[in-house]
Amino acid sequence: MKKFFIIISIFLVAETISAQEVSIPGSQIKKITSKIVTGQEYELQIMLPANYSSTNRLYPVVYLMDSQWDFPLLTALYGEQYYDGFLPPMIIVGVTWGGTNPKPDSLRARDYTPTNVKAIPQSGGADKFLSFMKEELFPFVERNYRADKADRTLVGCSYGGLFTMYALFAHPGMFQRYVAASPAFMWDNDVLYQYEKKYAASKSNPPARLFMCVGGVEGSVPGFQKLTKYLNDQHYSNLQIESRVLENTGHSGTKGEGYARGLQFAFKRPSIQLSDAVLDKYAGKYQLPDGHTAEIRRENHQLVVYASPEEKLPLFAASEKEFYSTSQFLTLRFKYDDNKNITAVEAETYGGTMSAKKL
Repeated sequence: MKKFFIIISIFLVAETISAQEVSIPGSQIKKITSKIVTGQEYELQIMLPANYSSTNRLYPVVYLMDSQWDFPLLTALYGEQYYDGFLPPMIIVGVTWGGTNPKPDSLRARDYTPTNVKAIPQSGGADKFLSFMKEELFPFVERNYRADKADRTLVGCSYGGLFTMYALFAHPGMFQRYVAASPAFMWDNDVLYQYEKKYAASKSNPPARLFMCVGGVEGSVPGFQKLTKYLNDQHYSNLQIESRVLENTGHSGTKGEGYARGLQFAFKRPSIQLSDAVLDKYAGKYQLPDGHTAEIRRENHQLVVYASPEEKLPLFAASEKEFYSTSQFLTLRFKYDDNKNITAVEAETYGGTMSAKKL
């Protein structure tokens, strides 16, 4: 295992992909210099959700590691998943290194690893980097944007995936959702297990979700499966886990499907079963702002929206008042009068929000 770790570590440090300036419509670039990671400038690549300027709501924030490579990928995946209704509107903050000619290969080995190993002298700075995030990055983002302090997601691959899992086990509560693609879990002779033991021993860990994956052709698959079984056998009360081995996929290739599936799992909404009597209260016709009508029916113990006789959308109940579709971006929130009668429904769609009056 030690020999395998050294080979993988050298490979990770020797990656030759160069950081490129991000130019994505709607994105912003900000810079922040850390006092904790002494004098290090970080570049923030920020994407705000559609209609951000026309609302006053708070948004969940996804913090992406290695954004010098993955910011275009994650924002594209988010756009697809948001359009299809799997993800809510959110703020994406990609974090990379600024300054003159930064060297991401070396700097990520410094910032994302929890312990120092001789083969990589600069390694072991994860705690400092997490302190930078907690004391400098979070306040900056939450001061300048309508960011929900109680809804943060951490996303990373390889060293970034190791960092993601370390943050969960060693600093629970900093984030609520974690997506780790091909995490370098073998770091420093499986030191990650030591941090997990402390995490498992605590009875006060806040609720969290962890998605992790590995490429099916990676040599680390047996170790990943061992780790997955070990974590599942802990039966955590406040940690939900989903893991996947991605077929015909290598190390770097896990990012596409891994980030998409990971965010789906991280933001998966509840689906509760309501009685037919409760569902029947919502059934009826609703008048849209343009004068057209839509009908909501109860079929097979769930609500179904009919925009036309040929077009229907099954709905799932997130609560007794909120329903959603997984066929497209659609969330319905029903409104009541003082007598608890349904008067209207507010529909949040990909294009905005509208209200329909119950007829």
